[in-house]
Amino acid sequence: MIAKHPAKVVVCPNCGTKNRVRAAADGAPRCGNCHDPLPWIVDTSDADFSTVADESTIPVLVDVWAPWCGPCRMVSPVLEQLATELAGKLKLVKVNADEAPEVSRRFGVQAIPTLVVMHHGQVIDKQIGAAPAGALRSWLTEHLPNEEAAPAVNSPSSRGEDRQ
Repeated sequence: MIAKHPAKVVVCPNCGTKNRVRAAADGAPRCGNCHDPLPWIVDTSDADFSTVADESTIPVLVDVWAPWCGPCRMVSPVLEQLATELAGKLKLVKVNADEAPEVSRRFGVQAIPTLVVMHHGQVIDKQIGAAPAGALRSWLTEHLPNEEAAPAVNSPSSRGEDRQ
């Protein structure tokens, strides 16, 4: 089932094609041109967290952050790079702690950034605070489930829709 969230334009790191990627869908997004997996980075809130994160068919890295948090701003580009490296195997879900108190309560967030690895709505592991890129990469890959890649969902642009 595809949720009714606005699509975000994502440029394929492989071929440069612009693709529309929904916040929630079965499988993982792929480029409509070269069919490589696309980075899946979604901003969410209390209102749609369940649809975007809990119902995801691929593992999710939840980043609970705040715009005023210096360490959060330092970690964000690293997380986005990891989401690009692990495209098709990971969905990065960013949650502004100031705007999502229910998500913060759910994960017992007492300091930010707080990172949570989830799969099928279940918490696999949690890390609090900023860490260097290598440490985050090791932590994340160690805690990702060792499953076959999720079935791909072609982006709407692969069907000739919304190509830009």
